Amino acid sequence: MKIGIHDLEVATSHYVLDLDTLAEHQGIDPNKYRLGLGQDAFSMPAPDEDIVTMAAEAAQKLLARHDVGQVRQVLFATESSVDQSKAAGVYLHELLGLPANVRSIELKQACYSGTAALQMAVNAVARNPEEQILVITSDVARYALDTGGEPTQGAGAVAMLISADPHLVEIEPGSGFHTSDVNDFWRPNDSTTPFVDGQLSLDAYLNATTSAWDDLAARRALHLEDIDKFLHHQPFTKMARKQLVALGEHTGTQLSEDLIEESMSYNRALGNTYTASLYFALTAQLHSNDQLAGKRLGFFSYGSGAVAEFFTGVVQEHYRDHIYPDHVAQQLQDRVALSYDEYRGLHQAYAATSQTFSTQPTTNAPFRLSGVTEHQRRYEAQ
Repeated sequence: MKIGIHDLEVATSHYVLDLDTLAEHQGIDPNKYRLGLGQDAFSMPAPDEDIVTMAAEAAQKLLARHDVGQVRQVLFATESSVDQSKAAGVYLHELLGLPANVRSIELKQACYSGTAALQMAVNAVARNPEEQILVITSDVARYALDTGGEPTQGAGAVAMLISADPHLVEIEPGSGFHTSDVNDFWRPNDSTTPFVDGQLSLDAYLNATTSAWDDLAARRALHLEDIDKFLHHQPFTKMARKQLVALGEHTGTQLSEDLIEESMSYNRALGNTYTASLYFALTAQLHSNDQLAGKRLGFFSYGSGAVAEFFTGVVQEHYRDHIYPDHVAQQLQDRVALSYDEYRGLHQAYAATSQTFSTQPTTNAPFRLSGVTEHQRRYEAQ
């Protein structure tokens, strides 16, 4: 029985900052970002947007095409959690009007947990093939102003429906794993922005790649040449290029950048979307190539700290009948460009607080955060 990604949809935030704007005010060559990082812009949420509103928008579009009565679980992966106890999946469950008899939880391990959710969903469907699982990856990457991480901010969500006999990608059994306790990136409870050791993060990322691949190769009769396209977690797209080179050197295999090029277009425009990054890469790959039927994709998922997984999937025969590139194009086009001063003001005004506040409607998105009342987050449809 084939099990995998049956359908997917995406969403991003209301605002966008072009990295040329950031470079101009920092007095540096824009190519430092466009070529050095491989990034063009990043999405930024309005005050009435967060991981829940983006997830709800993506999931609503997705579920409109399916029978919600078959959905038995909502697995919400994020590292931008809005509550230390209540799962974002529960907020989402209410906004989507799902039946009460649904399991709703949240998963965390930096940028990796979306893959954990995907694999949990695949295993659940294997046990109950008539059921479908809604997997959400949604994040806001937010770094302190005037730091090295500032140009690698971003925001976005990918909603995926996992089922038997999938339309898009069959997830093949057998993965390679890697875990190591590395302080390359972390965000304590009392901080609204993370701490990053850039060089250590790159080293940990590259080490996890080769380690997870070695584990996969030891468990399956699989060679790099058996993989037609590679999809990498992309905190910035240049990092994925470095990863492909490192994997080729480690295995003594010639790996052309053509193997990942098509997967980078959306992440270049969105910035870092943490858990959603790998699945925006998948979306871009499916949208960019009409000759993928029967091809094997190699997925490398990484979350700082560090946990990684290498797994594979096979694109299904009629995948082109079940993709919606115009939806992504519209999302990117509808973003409102920020001036540098507007961006700074929006960034500085952000506060992670449970004190009572309200927000004004900013976006045309179907859901918004209306504010907090007596420490309780309030969401509404609009």
